[in-house]
Amino acid sequence: MADRTIVYVDGFNLYYGAVRGGACKWLNLQRFFSLLRPHDNILQIHYFTALVDGPTRLNQEAYLRALGTLPKVNVVLGKFKKKQVRCSNSACTFTGNRFFQVPEEKRTDVNIAVFLLDDAYQDKCDHSIVVSGDSDLVPAIGLLKTRFSKKRVTVYVPSRNPKRGAAVELRSAADKSRTLPLNLLPLAQFPASVPDGVGGLITKPAAW
Repeated sequence: MADRTIVYVDGFNLYYGAVRGGACKWLNLQRFFSLLRPHDNILQIHYFTALVDGPTRLNQEAYLRALGTLPKVNVVLGKFKKKQVRCSNSACTFTGNRFFQVPEEKRTDVNIAVFLLDDAYQDKCDHSIVVSGDSDLVPAIGLLKTRFSKKRVTVYVPSRNPKRGAAVELRSAADKSRTLPLNLLPLAQFPASVPDGVGGLITKPAAW
């Protein structure tokens, strides 16, 4: 029998590591992982992200709506919080307020860890696939392996950059690790218009 598999995708890790700047942003996650793991019984794909501010928000919302048409995909939203930081540029001669606000993504790592462990405790899967390069997930994977030694964890690191893709700590925590294969991305794109299930269409952003 094929392994019962659940996939956990860090959306921003996937975006910045694999699809940013390319022509494959309109990614059908269900199709992609069926190509990546053809022998697994993929029960669910959890996609973790947060809504951005600014002009790209509409593009992101269109993509999340497209993902919402896929029966196996579950979108889990975190949030952005404003963080006060001080300008650290030593060459800056500005004498006024050197503090400014930047958005910081919150909850994604915690959400992934919670879902990962909760699914294991409920015995929903035999195999967990984590798509991320973030070492903050190491404790959750370590606890899962301690509590459920027979369950397997595979990490796929999305990265075009060898230094970013090293992710030594995260790779070491899993049973197996791979760099996410980018050659599958063009084979797993949504059509330009996706039926929304209620008589309308979700259109691929023009900039994508």
